[in-house]
Amino acid sequence: MKLIELVKREKIVVIVRGIKPEDSLSVAEALVAGGIRFIEVTMNTEGALAIIQQWRERFKNEEIFIGAGTVLDREMATAAIEAGAQFIVTPNLDEEVVKLSCEKNIDIFPGVMTPTEIVKALKAGAKAVKLFPMGSLGLNYLKEIRAPLSDVQILATGGVNLENIQEYLKNGVIGVGIGSNIIDKKLIEEKNFQGITELARKYIEAVKDVEKYG
Repeated sequence: MKLIELVKREKIVVIVRGIKPEDSLSVAEALVAGGIRFIEVTMNTEGALAIIQQWRERFKNEEIFIGAGTVLDREMATAAIEAGAQFIVTPNLDEEVVKLSCEKNIDIFPGVMTPTEIVKALKAGAKAVKLFPMGSLGLNYLKEIRAPLSDVQILATGGVNLENIQEYLKNGVIGVGIGSNIIDKKLIEEKNFQGITELARKYIEAVKDVEKYG
């Protein structure tokens, strides 16, 4: 099964940003314990490349997928892929990064906001896009985008929480990117990784409810 198909199955990509390297393994293990299968570490996180390598080694015998986020250029994408990133996520549309990822047979979710950017991303080779920032754009914007571009596979990122995740999923996105609403810095500072697991489980249950009840 292709990675994007697995994202469509799992629905949630957790975005890990700004954690300390010494907490990285505990955070990942807490997420996996909560049912998360897709974890993205942003490239502006200290030691991001080492974290990717660490997580790939730790979960090499499990169906856990590790990606690199906040990838800004070809050099950054190359480094992430060489470190073992299984997918790439960008905050912006850089067609060269899209083309590189396709050349390397790595799925990419380029960041887009407008219909023009969406079409450019697809023409560059992307099979899905990250619509961002959803916290500012909102659900109505998603609905308006999907009217003329109903076949585009969208990962909605920014502002997704327990109150609105089901509405996003009901409105046709293949999945959502969730950061600080699961990666709670206070819980991590307190070394309360069980709290991270419990937050993850709440989101997993919300996804299951959509699948069960629609």
